[in-house]
Amino acid sequence: MQMLDAYQKKTPGGGARMLCSLRIGGALYGIDVAQIQEVLGEREPVRVPLAPWFIAGVISYRGDVLTMVCGRTLLGVPMEQRRGYVLVVEDASGHRFGLLVDEVSDAVVVEDGNFEANLSTLDDRRKALFAGAYKMPGESMVVLEAERLLPTRLAQWDSEKKDGGTRCAL
Repeated sequence: MQMLDAYQKKTPGGGARMLCSLRIGGALYGIDVAQIQEVLGEREPVRVPLAPWFIAGVISYRGDVLTMVCGRTLLGVPMEQRRGYVLVVEDASGHRFGLLVDEVSDAVVVEDGNFEANLSTLDDRRKALFAGAYKMPGESMVVLEAERLLPTRLAQWDSEKKDGGTRCAL
């Protein structure tokens, strides 16, 4: 966080935040570093029979069972038969879950002036998942927020929309 503090001191108004950059299906996404407890590296979750389509399975995490949300399946990206990187994410209420992604990169500082709200042309699923995007050199970084990715919230949204996707097939 020292990098963010130093950046905000140089920026009038201090309008910046730090995101962990990650990739799902080649696209660039970011999650606020304050919402990430740990990056576990490559893991293969244990499948759970009759789990919702967006659940990759579960893993053991510090003596607890951690539910894994499959980023590829959730975003409608074709599955690859391989393991993924696990981010341990915690929302503001203390609910913890895992997010399975293709790649985890650096923590990057983004300026509030480069933020754009979701486009009106996004489908309902992406509108529910995305918090907007930041313009980055060469591409945009779509913002994901822990509250929008909670397995319980996803299950509720899915039951309301009847938007079952393709089951996570790791």
